[in-house]
Amino acid sequence: MNLFVSQTIVIQQLRVDGITNSSVLQVGSAGVIQPVSQLFNTGGYTGPAPQIPDSDIPSVPLGPPS
Repeated sequence: MNLFVSQTIVIQQLRVDGITNSSVLQVGSAGVIQPVSQLFNTGGYTGPAPQIPDSDIPSVPLGPPS
């Protein structure tokens, strides 16, 4: 069985607040989504980030359990 999809997509404005390496942004139909990972050094860093000291305190403050 062959399925042919014909569509026209007109986008006046598309706003993406955030996208990460594991995000997928799809507009329209796709038979197969090919993963792509692109890393960019936009900050001009030349070495690894410093290590976080071991601590029982979480890096992100968490609220009380609900």
